[in-house]
Parts: sequence; structure tokens; C-alpha cells
Amino acid sequence: MCMADFTWRSVRRNCAIIALLALLGTAQRSTAAQLVASALADLSLEELANVEIVSVSKRAERLSDAPASVFVITADDIRRSGATSLPEALRLAPNLQVAQESASGYAITSRGFNSSSANKLLVLIDGRSVYTPLFSGVFWDAQGVMLEDIDRIEVISGPAGTLWGTNAVNGVINIITRSAAQTQGALIAAGGGNREVDGAVRYGGTAGADSHYRMYAQYFDRDHTSTASGTPRDDAWHKTQAGFRTDWQHADDQLTVEGNAYTGREGQPLPGTISISGLALALGTISISGENLGAHWAHALEGGGNLTLQAYLDRTERTVPPTFAEDLSIADVQFQHSLPPTPVHALIWGAEFRYAIDRLTNSDFFAFLPAHVNQRWPSVFAQDEVTLRRDLQLILGARVERNDYTGTEFLPNARLAWKLAPDHLLWAAASRTVRAPSRFDRDVFVPGKPPFLLVGGPDVVSELANVYEIGYRGQPAPTLSYSITAFHADYDHLRTQQVVLSPSVFVFFANDMQGYTDGVEMWGSYQAASSWRLSAGMTSLRERLTLKPGSNDAAAPGGAGRDPALTWLVRSSLDLPRDSELDVTMRHVSALSNPVVPTYTAVDIRVAWRPRPDLELSVTGQNLFDSGHGEFTDVSTRTEIGRSVFFKLLSRF
Repeated sequence: MCMADFTWRSVRRNCAIIALLALLGTAQRSTAAQLVASALADLSLEELANVEIVSVSKRAERLSDAPASVFVITADDIRRSGATSLPEALRLAPNLQVAQESASGYAITSRGFNSSSANKLLVLIDGRSVYTPLFSGVFWDAQGVMLEDIDRIEVISGPAGTLWGTNAVNGVINIITRSAAQTQGALIAAGGGNREVDGAVRYGGTAGADSHYRMYAQYFDRDHTSTASGTPRDDAWHKTQAGFRTDWQHADDQLTVEGNAYTGREGQPLPGTISISGLALALGTISISGENLGAHWAHALEGGGNLTLQAYLDRTERTVPPTFAEDLSIADVQFQHSLPPTPVHALIWGAEFRYAIDRLTNSDFFAFLPAHVNQRWPSVFAQDEVTLRRDLQLILGARVERNDYTGTEFLPNARLAWKLAPDHLLWAAASRTVRAPSRFDRDVFVPGKPPFLLVGGPDVVSELANVYEIGYRGQPAPTLSYSITAFHADYDHLRTQQVVLSPSVFVFFANDMQGYTDGVEMWGSYQAASSWRLSAGMTSLRERLTLKPGSNDAAAPGGAGRDPALTWLVRSSLDLPRDSELDVTMRHVSALSNPVVPTYTAVDIRVAWRPRPDLELSVTGQNLFDSGHGEFTDVSTRTEIGRSVFFKLLSRF
């Protein structure tokens, strides 16, 4: 958003809304209630290293023992960042690349290959995979989570196909919400600024001695953005979402049932028309809606093993005029068995069956053929942690997964973890992983009726990556912790567009590009004082992609220019007297070359105050020392991110 969009009129309008909700919250406040921050807020660095995560091994383990490049975004990190959406919260992970394209559009990836249709990153919300088989990526505008309900976000950079399946090529984002027992009572969160207005309410209660529940609803209204020249973009975004979660626990059994429903509208950003066969078409408003319902049961076995069973239904609708509309329903069932560990082995195995019913409404200008497709992905996996000696473990695993396009894929993984000392871990890994073809790879046709100018590739195969990593995680002192990982990935069968010159000119998809990436990821934290913590992270990346003999897609290797060679992040979190907080975040992203996006550095500052234990007021200023910058796509149409201010009220009662 350009500086011209920063108007005190919009700020005053949003402050009035906040004040109204504040009065509502105060009137209904219970005198016994307290605004309890995340349990992670007061943890020392040593205690943070002992936080249990589940994404690396599909079982609970200490972060300090996980042999992978994994960064944990805590609930307190999110609160103190002032983030108002899930993509903005993901900027806190130094091993992710997050670029904003429009009011609702984000390009998010790990270790390269970023685009609006990035397809090598797997995203989970409470175990529910949210990637779409339409293009093997994530529609970020559909992924709504009440930020106050998030317990942590575990971000793995690097392959995780053995445990999580195809498409977990360059990383996994696992968003884990709090249990219903941790969200008891009522909560109101409301905020507004010169770019957006949002609000959320939540209530949690009990249903017997062993059961807890919560219900929530949230809404936001984000204004349109503008280009660097000041031209408004037709990308205003509005969305409403509601849901519930229940948790039941008795003896050795735990059962969770949760569901969500949402609806939203967003403009299609500039350029405001598309041209096909000389006909200019105005782009209309995109509408999205969806519902999901899931259940997770866990049973503890004698000796330390456990059984888990998870199932969910997920339905989404997306209408993108004038090109297509999709109605997608997915059913997924997962079973997992962790055997009781022995002195030498800790074996885990499981199976998953995923089924999709995809119904496309095509247009004369764009089509997926056939329009109606049912797809299935059965898979089995196993992984064993072999204790070679007390301080040395070998982790071996493999997954066999089948898809309807390429048949059976084999995803093996080997890791070695050496515990040099109780607070120091050295690890290495070698993995084979793939991105399976999507409907966009195989079934797309442009225009929607013959003669076609572009067709999907009937022989497109899975994109392949062989990845090698070595990493170190340690805490040399109680006030200092850090992690560093070096990686090399060899890619083959990357997607290209081949041009056929006879008998007529048309384009089809193929797999005629290969190459490699090298990089280093590092981050750490320093407890400068009991009330002051400093954190920093950095990622460097080098990409080299080349065409195979016979390929004529000269533009394909240039896609590497969409990824910054260097990104870094510095954060300062300071507790001030009188129950106040000061948080400063500085982000730096190096230039992109295709298309050209200049280097930028953004500084965000948040100030918060708790006048009462159950009430928090905060103001966040973003991009304060930069008049504006772009983050992705061509300068003529890209969003210019300018200064913004956001006021927020958070009350519990």
C-alpha cells in the first residue's frame, strides 16, 4: 500500500470500532479472570529447547533432540509480532520465504522455487493437509486460523516425504492449535488500522469432568492495495470464519473433534483484464467458501507405545471469473502405530488413504479436462530409530505412496544423530522425495475449446529431489542457543513448457529441466537480560537450473530469479516496567532478478500495555522507515507495501 493510502480518517474509523468492543468486553468482564499469556512466554532458552515437537518424527520429542532443520514459532512470538494473519505470522520463521503479492495473495516457500503457485511445501493445520491437488500448492486465502488459538507452528525446511508424503519436498509447515482445555473462558480480540479491520470472539467451557470445548468466530476486512505509481489494485479482501473444538481425555485415551466453516470475497488484482484471442475480459470478484470436520483419537499403550487414528472431511469451493469454478471434496484417513521402544529400536509405522472428488466448471477460455475427476492416494510408511550407542542414533525410514498419474513413488530417508553433549546435537541426512503431478500439470487446456494453444502434458512425471543435509544445534550457555544447517539438493524432471512448431503452434508441459540448490540456514537467541531477548536468523541460497538437451523452454531456468539469495531477520523483545512490552523486528530480503524486485529492509515496532491482568492494548507499526517496497511480480502491477499502523485490543473474561 502506498503512503497516500495512510489516512487518519481510516484510523479514527477503526479506533471507534475497537472502543465499542472494548466497552462490551469491560461490561461483561469477570473479576476473577486474568489475561494469561502463552505458557511459552516466560520460558528460558533452556526450557524452550525442551519444548516437545511432533513434526520431525511423528512422535513427541524435545526440540533439542530433533535431527532436522526445524524452527518453532511460539504463541508468544505471534502475539508479540503484531501479526494479523497466518502468512504474516510465518514471516517469523527465518527458514521460510514469504512474499506478499496482493491484499490476499502470498508466495510462500522454503529453499527456493517460490511463486504464487509454489508447489513443494506441505502445510498442515492440526494434522489436516491443506494442499490442493489442483496445482500441488496452497491457496493461502482459504487458510484461516484464529491466531490466539495457535499453540505453536513447527516449520521444517528440507524434505519430509517419508513421514508426510509427496509434495513435502522443500519443507513442512505444521500449525498446531491449543487444546480446548487451554482456551477456557471468553476472549475478545479486535483491531483496526489504515489497511484492515478485524475482530474475533471465542468462548470455552467444560462438558463434564473429562471434556472441554471452545467455539469461535472471526471476521476481517482488508482494503485494496496500490502499485508504486499509486494506481489502486482491485484486490480488497473480506472473510468470515467460525468453528469449534472439543477435547475428551480419560485414562489412556484422548479424542479431539473440530470443525470450521468460512466464506470470503476478494478482488482479482491488476492487470484488470485478460486478453484471449484479441478479446479483453474484465476480471470479476473471486468467491471462496468451505467447511471441514475432523477427529483424532490417541490411545497410550503399555511400555510407551501408542495408537492413533485420524480422519477428516474437507470441502472447498472457489469461483474465479471468467476462467473456472471448482468444488473439491477430500476425505482422509490415517492410522499410526508407535511400538513400545526397546533399548535398541523405536519403530513407528502407519498407513493413509486420501480420496478427492474434484468438480470443475470450465469456461471458453480455460479448462481442466476431464472436468470431473476422482483421485486417490493410498500410502504406507515405516521409520525405525536405531540406537547404535547411547549418544548415537541411526534413523531409517521409507514411504510407498501411489497416485493416479505416475503410479507408485518410493520416498526413503536416512538420518544420523550424534549427541555430542546433553545440549549439543550434530546430525546429517540423505533423502529422496518427489512432487507428484497435479491436475494443472496433466489436465489443463487453454483456451477451453479446440484448437488449443496450451495443453497439459500427458507424460508429465513426478519432479524428483535428492537432498543432503548436515546440521548442528546447541546451547553453549544458559543465555545462548543457536542452530545451523547446510544443504545440497539435486533436482530432476522439473516442469517446463515445450513449444511445438508444426503442424500448428502450441505449448505443452514436460519435464526437461534439472539443477541443484545449495544453501545455509542459521538462527539463534540470546537472553541479554531477564527482561530482554534478542533473536536473529539468516538464510542464503544459490540455485543453478539448466535445460536438458532438446528443450526449447528458454525462460524456465530464469525462474530461479524469483528467490532471494540472502534473507535475514533480527528481533528484540523487551519487557518494560508497568506491564508494558516493546518489540522490534527488522527483516531484510535481497533483490530478485526475474522480474526485478529491489532489495528491501522492513522495520516493524510493537508497543503493548496491560492496564489490567485481563486486558491488553497494543499498537503495531509496520515498515516504518521505508516509504514503500514491492515484494513480488512486475513493478507495473505489484503491490507496494507502505507504512501501516494497527491498533489491537485483547480481553479475556
